[in-house]
Amino acid sequence: MKRTGSRPKIVVSADGRGVVGHAGTRLLTDLAEATGLTGAVSEALLPLRRRASGHDPGRIALDVAVMLADGGEAIADLAVLRGQDELFGPVASASTVWRLLNALDEAALARLRMARAAAREVAWAQAAETGRQVASSVAGHPISGLVLDVDATIVICHSDKELASKTWKRTYGYHPLLCFLDATGEALSGLLRTGRAGSNTTADHIKVLDRALAQIPDTHRHGADILIRSDSAGATKGFLAHIRCLREHGVHSFFSIGAAITEAIRTAVTACVDWVDAIETDGSLRDGAQIAEITHLVDMTGYPDGTRMIVRRERPHPGAQLSLFDTIAGLRHQVFVTDTPRGGCSLQLLELRHRAHARVEDRIRTGKDTGLGRFPSRLFAINQAWLELALIGIDLLAFTRTLLLNGEHALAEPKKLRYRLLHVAARIVHTARRTHLRIAQRWPWGPRPRRRLHPPRRAAQTQFLNPCFRTVYKGYGEHRLPGRPATVRTVTPTPAPPSRRSDTPTGRLTESARLVGYVDKTQEVVR
Repeated sequence: MKRTGSRPKIVVSADGRGVVGHAGTRLLTDLAEATGLTGAVSEALLPLRRRASGHDPGRIALDVAVMLADGGEAIADLAVLRGQDELFGPVASASTVWRLLNALDEAALARLRMARAAAREVAWAQAAETGRQVASSVAGHPISGLVLDVDATIVICHSDKELASKTWKRTYGYHPLLCFLDATGEALSGLLRTGRAGSNTTADHIKVLDRALAQIPDTHRHGADILIRSDSAGATKGFLAHIRCLREHGVHSFFSIGAAITEAIRTAVTACVDWVDAIETDGSLRDGAQIAEITHLVDMTGYPDGTRMIVRRERPHPGAQLSLFDTIAGLRHQVFVTDTPRGGCSLQLLELRHRAHARVEDRIRTGKDTGLGRFPSRLFAINQAWLELALIGIDLLAFTRTLLLNGEHALAEPKKLRYRLLHVAARIVHTARRTHLRIAQRWPWGPRPRRRLHPPRRAAQTQFLNPCFRTVYKGYGEHRLPGRPATVRTVTPTPAPPSRRSDTPTGRLTESARLVGYVDKTQEVVR
């Protein structure tokens, strides 16, 4: 039989040396070092260290977070990092990781959250220093301040776990509540809850919001507007009152929360006549959609002062869930409340700003691919610690996009980053007391080699390069006449560009993330 394969023949063996996979994942560990996350987590979990010769608990926790950011799903997946000690150093065994997760009590998790907040402050300061800050926007209009999206999701469990129960969707598992930063996708806080936990529990929403605000640096928490968005699960008067009370503590907070449609709201919608056309994300008119403010038609008793109620109606799309009122009217209706004052934003932009809350569904979906979609233990406390480490992994990916990537990769989802960057293979080379990680020359997203227009004048030439200067020895291997000294021509070097490195932790990241391409010719030695 004739072979018709179009690919070259290969022989597979497992005896390669100096070859590593997941080489791009090293970027996450270096970013954790540069932002101070590694040191902060090690200091936070230092009381859990039993002996000096053992593994650092902070390093173990960070390795788990890096593994989750890299796409791992179980503790056994740490074997990928453990098998590449030349790249990631010593990685703890699975049993050691289990012992650490079991030792993470509520006090240790609180210290871990403080370590995350400290690293976030450094990362945000670096983004401001390099001009890479990202702000939320709708229809090309920037949203002032920060936007926090609060939403719950269901994580299905396929085995019996502590506090896992039947959910309101008739599934079995957990019902965690999460808070994300809209601009960058950072996971600010999360609360693992039983499956039967209510969607509109005021106490849980307040706890998640307070933890999220604690993650924001003081200069932003007390110096910028903070908009809290949620669906109708957050439309409890207690939660809205808590958001308003934050102003007494120096937090300039606002809310944009979905509301359930009651009989009084249906009557107001029927009586409303002041409808205006809604707009799309590109600024064009939304076909078949209209919005109106019905604050004056609804009793707003119990809501914070200045609360406004806005409704949108539109032709239902195929598969939309309609209520009996929607089927009678033939239009789908959605209502939300906000305390944004009049005059600061048009009615169309207010509605579009609230509609952008749907982006949190993408955050949750990608978060489930970064550790939130599978909990490893039957014990609730271990799963709660796992959730905190998954939040760190999500933050590392968000910091990578914000600080280090450009173009389409700055907006890429974790799946694309893993396939193109984190999972790239490379070869480790040791030379001149330095370790080099060499990625394939034809890697599509690497620096493109420059074409040489003219061949060098002398083929036999040795060059020694340094980031800030270059010394070229010409005529290597040639014999000079006896008694003739080497002629040295000294050229005054152009001063190197000023370094942005400082004594602060942000300076370390600036120096490491910046590519130094400055080369200066200082000496020529002619033999």
